[in-house]
Amino acid sequence: MIRRLSLTLAGLLALAAMPAAAQAPVRIGLSAPLSGPDAPFGQGLRQGAEQAVADLNRAAGGRPRLVLVPADDAGDAKQAVAVARKLTADGVRLVIGPFESGAVAAAAPVYEEAGAVLVTPGASYTPLTGRGLWDLFRLTPSDAQQGRAAGAYLAKIFAGRRVGILNDRSTFGRGLADAVAAQLKEAGAPEVLFDSFPRATRDLSDLVARLKAARVDAVYFGGLAPEAATLLHAMRQAGLGATLVASDGILDPGFATAAGPAAEGTVMTLAPDPPRLPDPRGGKPVARSPEAESVAAGAYAAVELLYQAVERARAADPKTGRIADGRKVAEALRNTPPLRTILGPVGFDARGDRTGGPVALRVWRRTPDGRLDYAGHEPAEP
Repeated sequence: MIRRLSLTLAGLLALAAMPAAAQAPVRIGLSAPLSGPDAPFGQGLRQGAEQAVADLNRAAGGRPRLVLVPADDAGDAKQAVAVARKLTADGVRLVIGPFESGAVAAAAPVYEEAGAVLVTPGASYTPLTGRGLWDLFRLTPSDAQQGRAAGAYLAKIFAGRRVGILNDRSTFGRGLADAVAAQLKEAGAPEVLFDSFPRATRDLSDLVARLKAARVDAVYFGGLAPEAATLLHAMRQAGLGATLVASDGILDPGFATAAGPAAEGTVMTLAPDPPRLPDPRGGKPVARSPEAESVAAGAYAAVELLYQAVERARAADPKTGRIADGRKVAEALRNTPPLRTILGPVGFDARGDRTGGPVALRVWRRTPDGRLDYAGHEPAEP
């Protein structure tokens, strides 16, 4: 991984050595949950972005090319809008974030009107990139991409067997369930049961009875960790041993604790394991929580992408570093050859989704020390 980072910086150093279009530093905003329940992710985003800015400035010979402008949106839609208004009023036209889909949906129109480009490392809600916004790009797989991957897995692994699909009646959960159903139908193996239950439901005995009556071998659940744990408990108490498949909506530190032994064998779709950022050159080792580590590389890559797009488009004023309108930067990101980043080559389609839509599959298994974990555990082939 250190080699990949070195090669990436070598390429960016070549860019920095060329006659620069931007003599003054270019400002990049960061809208992230630096407080609130998602603060561990927000801190990781900030750490990754700060390290990328420092590394790129160092690669340019120490002459600052980039300045990071962090802002706390607390993962809240209203606060994300306030951050968007503040950043754009201050002339910032390149922004990383927000992280949560709801915050992106609320703030994106403000950035679009101001001519600012967004690269979000985390918002997976499928319709975000289907709204015709010219300025929005995302690095994480969309819910639809995860749903298609889960559907393909179920169609292959459970070929000739019976699959049920459930969701928690949220927009997020229903979107995942619909994508799985569409993929199974395309594969000629439609589900035998499609049902739902509201979040925070405690008694799922009737629903599990319907699953048993349908003789399902696997259940796809579109929803979050608390409901997935409740569903697993109800299935196992009823003697239903069907495999549960879900998205990274269950990627919660409390999932294994809440589900207990019932979590073992649960299959999950998620973005590929992110690379770990090496410690800053000449600095102290950086301690990151698992949540921070999971997003730091994405923020680092977002800085790399914006920097290269600005250079490619020569979009910044040489004297001030300001970008009057981000459309040139957006054009340099969309439908162009992939750009080199710590995540590998990254390109975007016309909608702003990452081309290739990489999705990984992991299974929760018991580790030698007795914990339940998914890291490094891939589902076995039949």
